[in-house]
Amino acid sequence: MSPRALRHRIGELLIAGFGGEQIPIELRALAREFGLGGVILFARNVADPEQVAELSFDASRLTPDVPAWVSIDQEGGRVARLKSPFTEWPPMATLGCSGDVALAERFARALAAELKAVGISLDYAPVLDIHTNPKNAVIGDRAIADKPEEVARLGSAIVRTLQAEGIAACGKHFPGHGDTTADSHHELPLVDHPPDRLRAIELTPFRAAIEAGVAHIMTAHVLVPSLDETRPATLSKPIVTTMLRQELKFGGVILSDDLEMKAVANQYAVSSAAVLAIEAGCDGLLICGADHETQVASLEALVHAVEDNRLPIAQVDDALARHQRAKERFLTAPLAVRPRSARALRHVLGCDSHRAVADEMARFL
Repeated sequence: MSPRALRHRIGELLIAGFGGEQIPIELRALAREFGLGGVILFARNVADPEQVAELSFDASRLTPDVPAWVSIDQEGGRVARLKSPFTEWPPMATLGCSGDVALAERFARALAAELKAVGISLDYAPVLDIHTNPKNAVIGDRAIADKPEEVARLGSAIVRTLQAEGIAACGKHFPGHGDTTADSHHELPLVDHPPDRLRAIELTPFRAAIEAGVAHIMTAHVLVPSLDETRPATLSKPIVTTMLRQELKFGGVILSDDLEMKAVANQYAVSSAAVLAIEAGCDGLLICGADHETQVASLEALVHAVEDNRLPIAQVDDALARHQRAKERFLTAPLAVRPRSARALRHVLGCDSHRAVADEMARFL
């Protein structure tokens, strides 16, 4: 394989953040040099629906041979990058309080319609963590419920409905971030449970999501000493490969959480973590900041790891094959289709039927 071909394959492992409301020239240069798996949007990238639609259209075409994911964290509640005039959804705990699968399906159908309207193809939802620890502020009402069976039942309904409507779902955060007190954005949380407890409680919603055909699962930046005494889950082969890939038989795309979060970045350089995550069995990397030099350094580190035979090219090829299958499943629409007009968007975003679903959910706050 030529060096250029290798670089373009490695680039497909990255989902990159960026600053501003347009694609910056640095990200365009990265996509030309390495290729790119996709982008992730944050509030900093959002002005209004028309701008988001144009940005998504532009981002999806950064790599002409393989369409790029346009992804976002649009869970509802406090983790929602798209505000009014998009429908503003209550937190997912409202669905757990309702216990209503039909309501969860109506929510997911409406959410998918709004994401599709502005060209977003991958949503980092649903949260499959179980709110077993009332002191866990970072998950809290982002979790659907405090019982594994309820999270499994309602979470899998959201997965099935989002994906039936053409939006790739991503269950998170494996192997479970519910029973922690630390915030992985700032420090490394501890999950101090034995494997039998994890299998009985924390893994239950992930099994259900896998059975529902979830396209992606995101790893957690948590330390689980009973499975790996030294490395956080994202960088742990026993957790990512042995447990998720082999034991749970997940055949979809495994994504890291953002490698710039302090739970990882306090101990590892982002470029080093990128190599460790792929070695552990992740198929893709989220590097969500706007520092494109960090993103390039991480891709260069992966290239060198392959060239030095530290990272087998066959493992990279397997990861890329999983990406390709997911993209063939969800990114089949012609890239030449222009975004909807402002008038057409206003018929979908925040429409009466979607607001009615949000109001019904809010009754359970």
